[in-house]
Amino acid sequence: MSDANDLITAFVKEFDAEQPDVAKLLSYFSDDAVYHNIPIAPSVGKEAIEKALAGIGQMTSKGWEVTHQVASGNIVMNERIDRFEIGGKPVEALVCGVFEVEGDKIVAWRDYFDMAMFQKQMEG
Repeated sequence: MSDANDLITAFVKEFDAEQPDVAKLLSYFSDDAVYHNIPIAPSVGKEAIEKALAGIGQMTSKGWEVTHQVASGNIVMNERIDRFEIGGKPVEALVCGVFEVEGDKIVAWRDYFDMAMFQKQMEG
């Protein structure tokens, strides 16, 4: 990848696949990376991140739409609409993602979203 912005753009594109390849997703991360969906506890290290990303396998990805993305040095922030299908129901999460990149690896990924709004869609 040529820079942090390109790396994150490529990473997000992986979610265009209905079942993103967890091994490929993991290849974007450093060994000691941290992935934190802010409403829940962080996943620290590749093994924990693998378990967290495997949970996405319970959903069918319907693509992630980046509405805005900015980069400054090794920090990339994006505003996204993450789309899934869960149990036949369409679910969307409005997300603000913050990524820290070192070299060609993600060292930190934090997603901020409203968990209650996400869960309410699964109930309806």
